[in-house]
Amino acid sequence: MEQSYRELCMATSRIARETGLFMASERKTFDDSKIEVKGMHDLVSYVDKTSERKIIEQLSELLPESGFIAEEGTTDKKGERFNWVIDPLDGTTNFIQGLPLYCVSIGLLDGDELVLGVVYEVGRDECFYAWKDGGAYLNGEPIRVSKRDSMNDALLATGFPYSEFSRMDGYVEFLKWTMQNARGVRRLGSAAADLVYVACGRFDAFWEYDLKPWDVAAGAVIIKEAGGTVSDYSGGNNYLFGREIIATNGCLEQIMLAKNNEYNSL
Repeated sequence: MEQSYRELCMATSRIARETGLFMASERKTFDDSKIEVKGMHDLVSYVDKTSERKIIEQLSELLPESGFIAEEGTTDKKGERFNWVIDPLDGTTNFIQGLPLYCVSIGLLDGDELVLGVVYEVGRDECFYAWKDGGAYLNGEPIRVSKRDSMNDALLATGFPYSEFSRMDGYVEFLKWTMQNARGVRRLGSAAADLVYVACGRFDAFWEYDLKPWDVAAGAVIIKEAGGTVSDYSGGNNYLFGREIIATNGCLEQIMLAKNNEYNSL
């Protein structure tokens, strides 16, 4: 491999920023006539699709042998070793509604291992990034997870299910417990933002189910490199394709896992 993970990460960060600037420009003239419906409460627009094409074109030049796992399916190319995991616009509903929190999210798989992640939060011009064994950064400055070890002092984040409701009862019971025992719970509408906010200590933990690989790939790398933990609901590693994730500052990992499983086993 001619390029290091660091070099790839820095180049990917530039691509994410350029894509974010395109989104911000398009938002100025965006209206509901440009919305498409992919599924129940699942929206998309030309901005998502155009952004994905731009990202794929540039990443293909950066790492020609790589393939892609991309939300909008603008390519089906698969790489033998490297595969980019892309959400061109995480927080599409926020974007459509004019809410200023949406992200570009790009992760890289080297075989089965996530080795770099970039999340660019457009509204605040914040670029979070990390590569394997290289630490985690926000706009060039190192970041770390929080050290809060008491649930009473913790601010948590979650995402509400919007189409998969078969697990909602357990989810709601756990949500009720967190509301009663944590400092607060927030729902931002972008899993990528939730994850990187855990990485930099704004949140202390995050959980959600029915997420896709492109929702979590980049953020998971960044949290781990910032000193946090990422797992599925059982504490295992199947969070990328397993459609469930608990991300924490490490201090709260065991209580989040235990309580979530207590209510989700009802």
